Amino acid sequence: MMNNLSNTIEATADTLQKFMVENAPVRGEFVEISSTWKQVQARSDYPAAVKTLLGEMLSAAALLSANLKFNGVIVMQIHGDGPVRLLVVECDSELRLRATAKMVEGAEIVDGANLQQLVNVEGNGRFAIVLDPKDKMPGQQAYQGIVPLDGDSIATVIENYMQRSEQLDTKLWLAADSSVARGLLLQKLPTEGGIDAPADDLETWNRLSMLGATLQTEELLNTNIETLMQRLFWEETIRVFPPQHPQFHCSCTREKVGNMLKILGHEEINAALEELGHLAVHCDFCGESYDFDKIDCAQLFVSDAPAETVIPAPNTRH
Repeated sequence: MMNNLSNTIEATADTLQKFMVENAPVRGEFVEISSTWKQVQARSDYPAAVKTLLGEMLSAAALLSANLKFNGVIVMQIHGDGPVRLLVVECDSELRLRATAKMVEGAEIVDGANLQQLVNVEGNGRFAIVLDPKDKMPGQQAYQGIVPLDGDSIATVIENYMQRSEQLDTKLWLAADSSVARGLLLQKLPTEGGIDAPADDLETWNRLSMLGATLQTEELLNTNIETLMQRLFWEETIRVFPPQHPQFHCSCTREKVGNMLKILGHEEINAALEELGHLAVHCDFCGESYDFDKIDCAQLFVSDAPAETVIPAPNTRH
């Protein structure tokens, strides 16, 4: 039984819709990202297989970020040893997203290549999640969890991470093409005091997981949130919350780039200036370029203010 679903879900390009299953410790989210995803792709000409992975990560980051209880940024990274060396997606507490991928220059990437073929050829791939609070307490550092790339899909890798690192039963279904990135998350909430969940709760969790597992990639790609929710959970009593709206946003600034350069130190900066005459720093997320000549670089070290760490650092190019 759906609770005023059609009146709650707004018709918009980018939407994240939370819901709860009544009388059972299960929460869920649907996400549909179109405009933001197209803005990410506008910065680089990614092969189709890379678009699939990056779009799925974009959906997953939004789904996970929507449940965070702090004001900050979640950074999802996959470091690989295949033709794709790095996939990065960032999402803050306002569901502002940015994403990028780095590939081996000249690498041939065939359509339909899977996660392991793209980033884990030698078995050295790693998946990392960084939780970076915006307003850190004195001495507080960003939390980082790193695990092996265990799984054949982005969804499986994240499910395994959530089970190992957070002890949360999580199910994800993700899909992406050049037009849209969509996803469904189901999560079994922990019971109080660590006691075993009642049999009815486990039955509900298993039933909902089985319903989610009926989703096919094409169905997820071509069906809007309202239709998917009604199609999957029409027999359930579900409470739907006001929708949220992801959007593209890049947090790079000239000040942050300057702080990144300061981390390199006087000696390395001066050596680069001697060779290049100036430093051009290009943001892989939004395409913005920042140029620093010798005077600009000298001014970076006038202040004694500590440098800020930028995750990940942009490319420095001539």
